[in-house]
Amino acid sequence: MDEAKKTNKIRGKAFFKKYFSGRVIDIGAGEDLVCEGAERIDQEDGDANHITTHRQLNAYDTVHSSHCLEHMYEPKKALLEWWKLIKPGGYLVLVVPDEDLYEQGFWPSKFNSDHKATFTLNNEKSWSPVSFNIFDLVSSLPNSEIISVEIQDKYYDYSLQTKLPLSQIVKKYPLWYRGFRRITKKLRMGNALLEKFQNQLFLSHQIPIDQTMRNAVAQIQILAKCTK
Repeated sequence: MDEAKKTNKIRGKAFFKKYFSGRVIDIGAGEDLVCEGAERIDQEDGDANHITTHRQLNAYDTVHSSHCLEHMYEPKKALLEWWKLIKPGGYLVLVVPDEDLYEQGFWPSKFNSDHKATFTLNNEKSWSPVSFNIFDLVSSLPNSEIISVEIQDKYYDYSLQTKLPLSQIVKKYPLWYRGFRRITKKLRMGNALLEKFQNQLFLSHQIPIDQTMRNAVAQIQILAKCTK
């Protein structure tokens, strides 16, 4: 929820000056635009899977996307499309969920049924059948130079990370679990009573918690420069 806003709190002024100056396009921004003046593109603006059909090639100083690539049908092809929008010398600023911090070993995604892929940085062999190593993915882009890559886990509580398989949890608590999920989806971030209740359910039954619905981030950020 509002992942770009939360990520921006981690970034410093120098980051904004370097990477978000000039013409910026924010793919999948929704109502959470990364910076003032950025060009927003979301579902109503066109298909991000085939963005070059409705956006100019080599036209942007920075392509930013936060928590959008996992919704693409073919992430590798979609990312190549996004890359073609960048001017020579321009930048890609990409943020995706970390599969261990967000999905926590469950596929299909427990917290977002529209996720079509998961992403890792360190895992040589992932538990996910749809996993992509984001470093390898961005490195494969033509004329790409990786500037930085990092796992971002600010405010993430590793003591609340689920270890039990979801099948065991649902099998043991099938009746109230589904009802609980429906209720929590309707409540907003910052509900202290809900968070306390979720924590207690985790401690007693290992019920998974989506910590990104709180103040935490559970993601990978990678920056790349288009060298030609």
